[in-house]
Amino acid sequence: MNDAAVRLGYLAETVRLLYPGSGSPRAYTVLPHAAVPRRLAPRRWWHVGAEVVVPVEGSIAAHLSEVFHRPVETVLHVRPALRANRKPILEARSGGRRLAFVKIGDSARARALITAEAAALRRLAGLSLDTVAAPAVLHHGDWRGLSVLALSPLPVRRRRRVPRPLLLAAVREIAGTGGPRPAWHGDFAPWNICPSRDGRLLVWDWERYEVGVPYGFDAVHHFFQRALRRMEPRVAARACVARSVRTLAPLGLSAAAARQTALRYLIALADRHAADGHAPLGPPESWLSPVVDHEELLT
Repeated sequence: MNDAAVRLGYLAETVRLLYPGSGSPRAYTVLPHAAVPRRLAPRRWWHVGAEVVVPVEGSIAAHLSEVFHRPVETVLHVRPALRANRKPILEARSGGRRLAFVKIGDSARARALITAEAAALRRLAGLSLDTVAAPAVLHHGDWRGLSVLALSPLPVRRRRRVPRPLLLAAVREIAGTGGPRPAWHGDFAPWNICPSRDGRLLVWDWERYEVGVPYGFDAVHHFFQRALRRMEPRVAARACVARSVRTLAPLGLSAAAARQTALRYLIALADRHAADGHAPLGPPESWLSPVVDHEELLT
């Protein structure tokens, strides 16, 4: 089954879950939009003038209207197929203004991640951060057996490349939120960060935040995720270790410590995938073991 088919199938399940009473999938459709890939919503003659009716009573939109004490409209985002952390993401809007991004925990794994993110953001809210700007928790509760986490939208207007000094300052500040035990964001990837107009770094998706990890994990993760865009996993993992000294030297790590940190990061990432029951990079034997074996030969 291809990506589009999986997404549409998941969309049908999600609409029935969040908008009970909508009946069969014929009660809604996916219309062409600039933000919707053509493979999901190719243009058809019957899109012209067609109405999309989704019942509001008893729906997640009605629940959010109660939460925010105003009429709320929702826009459902369809995430990439077969992701371990896939969950429904909604935009809550009122009067043409975006109120929040809302994550729905529709599985045990998604509920755990949402709970972790809420705890992480509440922890950050109690700290004085100069470089990093994170969303605020507007609501965290349950609805019809689902977890609901509403987060304040960050003022992202246009994606821009993050200057390296700002990136490193954010890594240092996030690490410092753990106190004597370094912390990391957990998914400090290019698509989860953006420089703001006031010189800070906007950072979202804190589901994987963790305290008590080697200093520099976020910097290594950022390098590795960028490398995966242009290299196969085995090559990217090798580059991750080979470039670790250059990546982590500005953070004060020695060459030996940098290489060790990169290896521990790759192992931690493989452990995460195993815990999620998902192997987006393939089996560890294909991309991790060759790198670890190579490093062992050098010591």
